Amino acid sequence: MKTSKNIFIRLSALVFALVISSCSDKLDTQEGQLNTGDIDYTDSSQMIDPLIGAYYEVGTRGWEEPILMGVRGDDVNAGGLGDQQPLADTDRFTYNRDYWMYNSLWNVHYNDIINLNTAILQIERFMEFANEADFARGEQYIAEIKVLRAWFHFNLARVWEDVFIITSNQPEEELAQGVSTKEEIMQFISDQMDEAIPNLPDLRPNERTDLQGGVTRYTAYAMKALAQQELQNYQGVADAAGAIINSGKFSLYPDFYQLFKKPGELSNESLFEIQYSDYGNETGEAFYHLYAPFGPQNWNPARENASGGWGFYEPSIKFIGFMIHRNETVRLETSVLFTPDGIEEVRQEGYTIPGFVSNETPSGDVLNNYPRADFASGKHYLPSVQLTDGRNNYSAGKNFIVIRYAEILLMYAEALTRGASGTAMSADEAVNLVRERADMLPLTGVTTQDVLDEKFAELAMEWGIRYFDMIRVDNYNELSYEGRNFTAEHEYLPYPQAQVDALPLNATAVDRNTPMNAVLSTLNR
Repeated sequence: MKTSKNIFIRLSALVFALVISSCSDKLDTQEGQLNTGDIDYTDSSQMIDPLIGAYYEVGTRGWEEPILMGVRGDDVNAGGLGDQQPLADTDRFTYNRDYWMYNSLWNVHYNDIINLNTAILQIERFMEFANEADFARGEQYIAEIKVLRAWFHFNLARVWEDVFIITSNQPEEELAQGVSTKEEIMQFISDQMDEAIPNLPDLRPNERTDLQGGVTRYTAYAMKALAQQELQNYQGVADAAGAIINSGKFSLYPDFYQLFKKPGELSNESLFEIQYSDYGNETGEAFYHLYAPFGPQNWNPARENASGGWGFYEPSIKFIGFMIHRNETVRLETSVLFTPDGIEEVRQEGYTIPGFVSNETPSGDVLNNYPRADFASGKHYLPSVQLTDGRNNYSAGKNFIVIRYAEILLMYAEALTRGASGTAMSADEAVNLVRERADMLPLTGVTTQDVLDEKFAELAMEWGIRYFDMIRVDNYNELSYEGRNFTAEHEYLPYPQAQVDALPLNATAVDRNTPMNAVLSTLNR
């Protein structure tokens, strides 16, 4: 598995100059296309290069993106951030449209969308000269990129509600048409997945031999289910999620703790996973996500010289108390890393500390007290003993799971509790598969609230799933915790001021819902 993954990432670096080169020569703004003079479109062996470049785009996520998307949920809090106070304010629903993280999430996502659109155009050029087999391969590659592009649009709509749909690499006309509603974007995603599914491999991502871990038709079904869930079309959710379940290809990785570590990479549970690696070498080239913001500032790693983190992102006391109240063991120990002060804080809140709770992880890393937080996320933690020898960055080389089968099972179960029909299994069966791995007793007659609680326990700290669930069901009380007061006006972030300033009106202070008809000048990095 690792060898194939290394080939994938090395190829990414080789085509970097073709697909996503430096900002100055990435886009020829006069001609509206990439510098493609070195590409021989009659050579079908090169057609995979734009696809690999598209995956590279997905892999180059800024550290701030998953943190900003997740920090408003009641499962996680921003650490005590003297140097990132607007993030702490965002966690408490006080929004600053000038905050660099807002602009970065918007900018980078749209920049990546435009580059993915360019990759599609390149593949279409190859297809002009392709034989029948290569033409079909081109259709598959374009379908894969449409799934990746859908994920970017999905994130943007979840965070800002009404945003642009961009399907070209010169989007002036699309921008001039203004933003689409969140409902229109989710329907666009669902329709795009319907187009993509027939052209995608009928495989798990880890079964692919050309690009192991790449998108398959089940990734597309997952994106469709997510979009239908946002539309609250629960029959659509049951149908799309049911297609994944009925395939018989997916199963839960048996060890919840190791699912988020090296042994669980590209497991049979994974539908969409961003891959990183240092190729198993002590020095030299590496392709990493920066996990330091998730990590503890002060620890004694089991493996000498392993670096700690920044303490920006910590599980909430509310989540920890919820898990203790449920008698959770496996998922609590996996999801939360405790400091001594954190354990005492939980005790002061009136909870009985389970015997397994310790400031030493099952992998032997010891957390000490540190200024910014009392807890750290165990799902973004790679044990120091699993680092490649000679590599010391926090969680260096760890993959980033985006969509996994457990979420599909719980989405399907929720849909059934809301009146949808399904042929895959019952809601009880779907929920109990997830609970069984967590060593939790089975439930009967599960309700919608049971499923939402199960999602809280299972999916906490993953891409803001909890937060987006709570605003989808208008459960503002859950988000009004630990001194916070959440209302409907807090659901979506304000448009970044840097984007608003690009309007022809040169407005300096407008409402979030003001149409933005010209942001192209700030879309490129």
